[in-house]
Amino acid sequence: MLAVAHFLGLLLASFALSYALPIGCSLLLADHLWPKFLLAAAITAGCGLALAIATLPFRRELKPRDGFLLVTLGWLLLPAAAALPLLLALRGLSFTGAFFEAMSGLTTTGSTVLTGLDDLPPSLNFWRHVLHWLGGLGIIVMALAVLPLLGVGGMQLHKGLAPGREERLAPRITETAKSLWLVYAVITVAGIAALRICGMSWFDAVCHAFSAVGLGGFSPHDRSIAWFDSPAIELTLIALMLIASLNFARHFIALQRLSLESYRTDPECKAIFLILSVSVVGIAALLTQDGVYGDFMTSLRHSAFNVVSQATTSGLTTQDYQRWPVFAPYWMLFLSCIVCSTGSTGGGIKMFRTLLLARQAGRELTLLIHPAAMAPVRIGGRPIPDGVGHAVLAFIFL
Repeated sequence: MLAVAHFLGLLLASFALSYALPIGCSLLLADHLWPKFLLAAAITAGCGLALAIATLPFRRELKPRDGFLLVTLGWLLLPAAAALPLLLALRGLSFTGAFFEAMSGLTTTGSTVLTGLDDLPPSLNFWRHVLHWLGGLGIIVMALAVLPLLGVGGMQLHKGLAPGREERLAPRITETAKSLWLVYAVITVAGIAALRICGMSWFDAVCHAFSAVGLGGFSPHDRSIAWFDSPAIELTLIALMLIASLNFARHFIALQRLSLESYRTDPECKAIFLILSVSVVGIAALLTQDGVYGDFMTSLRHSAFNVVSQATTSGLTTQDYQRWPVFAPYWMLFLSCIVCSTGSTGGGIKMFRTLLLARQAGRELTLLIHPAAMAPVRIGGRPIPDGVGHAVLAFIFL
């Protein structure tokens, strides 16, 4: 336990570096909140370093059980630290509310307890979106890339974060994490530039790129993306959300080889695009038939954005889809459980596990009819070991 506490202290101390972003934003936009962020950074760094130094004699390589404990405690401590600026800057906000907001940001849930977002100080709004961006690929993975000298059992943490499919881009998980963050940063910068070209201000472009790439759902505006009423912005965000919902290992390979072949051969990609295409067109037809919008193209526009947003667990909105025919929101809720790929910034069961569950069910039906048949479960032409299938089934039903 003390060995875990040592690494938690280092994790907190490293997280304090992230306050440099809202401090810079506050100084640039002159909202005078930078002292609050500086104080929060000092408290976080001080607590983290004190914990790390006090437990230094107990530092050792982590065991698998320690890895799971570190992940769990890390996701409790980091939101508490991230809540400090909200507590210091917003009078009347309880610790529970601030912790909820920070947890929602880091876990990319996107729920909020704040109102009047358009009037919120820019640096606080920016901080909320920074939490989305940091949480998108996993704050623990970032620590593995930034703090390679920790000696943390990398694969133990990797298993704690992503049970099921294992993607390795490099021999060591530290190098894998660095590669993933490089791809993450490239996609984010491209998204910021595209949104700026589409007419967003630099502030809105950065915030919404962080939110879309992290598949979070926060927006600096109470009306979310409806505030802009821009088809170009909506299309750009659809592209960003789709990219973020796919396996980042595929993005790395595509950039490395300058080829889209890795997407074409990936069973998850094919299943995701097929399901989303059918869902978007089907819900657009339903909206047109029920007279929610005047024509099919308007229905298609709103269906495309909101279906993709909900299915990828982003949560950005352009319409109040609760007023749509009752089937639509329930179908989008179902999609949010299955659509995102493993190795993406999205939530849910993930498409790989959904495919495996479907293939496993098909195999059991085959064995009922032909008990002596050899029926290995295959995805993408590759046989899946029974142990992986059992682990995935346990994960789903948990």
